Amino acid sequence: MKSTSPWTFAAADGDGYELQMGRWSRRLAPLFVEFACISHARRVLDVGCGTGNLALFLAGQHPELVGVHGVDLCAAYVEYARRRSNDARLTFLIGDARELPFAAEHFDHAFAMLALQFVPRAELAVQEMRRVTRRGGTVAAATWDTRGGFVALRLVLDAAAMLDEAGRRARAAACTRPLSRPGELAHLWSDAGLVNVVQESVTIRMEFDSFADFWAPMGGKDGPVAEYVGGLGREGAERLREAVRLAYLDGESDGPRSYAATAWIVKGTVP
Repeated sequence: MKSTSPWTFAAADGDGYELQMGRWSRRLAPLFVEFACISHARRVLDVGCGTGNLALFLAGQHPELVGVHGVDLCAAYVEYARRRSNDARLTFLIGDARELPFAAEHFDHAFAMLALQFVPRAELAVQEMRRVTRRGGTVAAATWDTRGGFVALRLVLDAAAMLDEAGRRARAAACTRPLSRPGELAHLWSDAGLVNVVQESVTIRMEFDSFADFWAPMGGKDGPVAEYVGGLGREGAERLREAVRLAYLDGESDGPRSYAATAWIVKGTVP
């Protein structure tokens, strides 16, 4: 069932999210946290936590933390995250990134990984992240470089754009998504009054066992690409699938492939 939330990310269930994005977020989390740096921290916040991969990583790698809170608007994702661990330090709540249910300066650091691109008026979410973070604390985020750095995404969308006008519109919408361009996150952080702002990029790779493994998320109900494919109808979806299959094979036999994905990462300090 398509989410009716104001977020621009089709959300259905935790298993679907894990198939669509979980493998990516688990691989990105260590690099993102290393960049953000959570030294001298007791409480951290994960905004747009999805199924909890960043929060679980933080709790597992930092025993000094006494509390890791994850917030997501999708109830199914929050319930999924809650079932993944019995660590008493982990708390997952249903909530809007633009109206966080916490007091001012409650956290040492606030993070948002692969979430802000899907939040309408993301500046409100950044202001809220700043509000709930103590002075001297870090506010950090990661977003995909959807135009120039996400090979797997472009493989699907470029094929869609070759087929018809609807595909070209879908590609344009995905590749020009807010906060996907150089410098955009840094400007947003500075506009929110954060200081010592740094924006960089980090690249990970993702392995797929076969084309079936690569295509499986597209047949689900979670994420914008699966939402697009689901709206094509059986014939249209099969036509796209075949075009993407040919791109995946590149004239060779089916089997493992590895694709790079680049994310923009930003951090700033609450003055």
